[in-house]
Amino acid sequence: MGESDEELLSQVARGDAAAARALVGRKLPRLLSLARRMLGDAAEAEDVAQEAFVRVWRQAPRWRPGAARFDTWLHRVALNLCYDRLRRRRELAVAEPPERVDEGPGPGRGLEAQDVGRRVDAALQALPDRQREALVLCHYQELGNLEAAAVMGVSVEALEGLLSGGRRALRAVLADLREG
Repeated sequence: MGESDEELLSQVARGDAAAARALVGRKLPRLLSLARRMLGDAAEAEDVAQEAFVRVWRQAPRWRPGAARFDTWLHRVALNLCYDRLRRRRELAVAEPPERVDEGPGPGRGLEAQDVGRRVDAALQALPDRQREALVLCHYQELGNLEAAAVMGVSVEALEGLLSGGRRALRAVLADLREG
């Protein structure tokens, strides 16, 4: 389907299942990527994406074209859902860390690549939430500074400050990787 997001959303509001599938097909990979990088957990990322699409279906009949870009709104919804989960994590005291499935590359890809990927992911997770959000939106979601700033609700200058601080922190933590 070559329709715009807003056209698909209008069709979804009228109950068009094909438009709903097209919208999910178009937006799901980016939402999953965003949520996984923000949360560090693929299963939670799937839950966030599912909840974001539930909100899309509920909002579709009330969507006003021109009020906001759909992509900007959808990213903001997904980020808010991620922050809700991050807040709940901090509120829960866990006696033992949960068992996690290793989602890294298979054994054929090499142990070094797995280690680098895990270190980068861990360094990203260790950043303050807003710096991580800025880096994920600009580098992994490939949003421009104007759009990322709009999603985050900050000025472009504030976004650039968050990006700069996040990059500096990542460089410091991962300095030994650059030397090798």
